[in-house]
Amino acid sequence: MEVNKNAPVVAASDIEIAASPETVWDVLTDIEHWPGWNPDVKSMSFSGEVAEGSHFRWKGGPVTITSTVRRVERPRLIGWTGKTLGIDALHVYRLEPRDGNTLVRTEESYDGLIARAFRGRVQKMLKDALDAGLRHLKAEAERRSKP
Repeated sequence: MEVNKNAPVVAASDIEIAASPETVWDVLTDIEHWPGWNPDVKSMSFSGEVAEGSHFRWKGGPVTITSTVRRVERPRLIGWTGKTLGIDALHVYRLEPRDGNTLVRTEESYDGLIARAFRGRVQKMLKDALDAGLRHLKAEAERRSKP
């Protein structure tokens, strides 16, 4: 799964986490508990297994997003689509083992009227959100990996 490189807004970020890919994967795919470790996720509605086709509805900042899991390759890749306020999003996380740690790369693209009309502002907001999300993921995965 790839983001839409031709979308008006595309951002990427990466971070190295001092935890195994399995630990990072467990944090990332425990979707219903995102609000417990990521303060940017205000609420979450999800139950069941993380599998292709499963849906979740969540509030990120002031907007509610309806997402569908599109790709699951444990513990290497998860990707989903999302829709909110005239934005169609594609979001992908890739996890790579690196000397006992995990390199996490995330990419997201936004298409739609809002993304085209407010491209510069939305681009900065998305990049900041990806960076913050990875910092929160790192803190939680490293917390869980401590003995």
